[in-house]
Amino acid sequence: MEKKKVFTTAPLPFMGQKRKFLKQFKPALINYSQTATYVDLFGGSGLLSHTVKAIYPDATVIYNDFDNYRERLDNIDKTNRLIGDIRAILGDFPKDKRIGVEFLKRVLKDDMAGYVDYITLSSSILFSMKYVQSFEALAKETLYNCVRQSDYDATGYLHGLTVVSKCYKELFAEYKHLENVVFMVDPPYLSTEAGTYKSFWKLKDYLDVLQVLDGTKYFYFTSNKSSIIELCEWIETKTPMSNPFIGSTTATMNATMNYNSSYTDIMLYKYE
Repeated sequence: MEKKKVFTTAPLPFMGQKRKFLKQFKPALINYSQTATYVDLFGGSGLLSHTVKAIYPDATVIYNDFDNYRERLDNIDKTNRLIGDIRAILGDFPKDKRIGVEFLKRVLKDDMAGYVDYITLSSSILFSMKYVQSFEALAKETLYNCVRQSDYDATGYLHGLTVVSKCYKELFAEYKHLENVVFMVDPPYLSTEAGTYKSFWKLKDYLDVLQVLDGTKYFYFTSNKSSIIELCEWIETKTPMSNPFIGSTTATMNATMNYNSSYTDIMLYKYE
């Protein structure tokens, strides 16, 4: 049998993927059943779902692809051809240097034909952490030669996963009554409109999500920028409401945005 590739990063760029948290996530999985149903409510790039299925092949893993990451994976050949052509156009042009707009004609050709993965393209011609989602937005940017030198490959990435695309509330309602179910909860950052997310998340949205943690087994991801943990502690002491994080275990990771900006990513998990 051909050995299945285990991805340690999403095969295509995705803002907010949990690749740097896998070192904490993998050992934490040992506390959960190998045959449980794992429901990835905010699936994003699918990296957490992929990791669970790789470690626990007998588990049922539900990947909620609300951001339609599958479409990008399905069109990976088109993306590789486009970036390959841009690589050839730039030739031996110095890496990370500012480039002209001549190659945009090649991008426009695919855009008019019906498909360009602008998020992946952004990682090859814009500086790190900067993304656009249309030709019009791209044409306004300062462009740089950060072109990837090899093709993207997603072979087997979604193998064995049950892929859906639903509101997380609807998906939670479907599975909350199962006895052996674990919810993976990685909502967008509070008060951010990250380039790949569909909507702006406010405090009310964040608090609504906390309801899925009540009496369930879960992995929950946040950051110290949201202050959601401190808010729940305040609610517990000042109101009759309970704190959904009581009894959970915390793991943290320092994340750097640039040379003078950093924050702490937080994973809380509860298995009893």
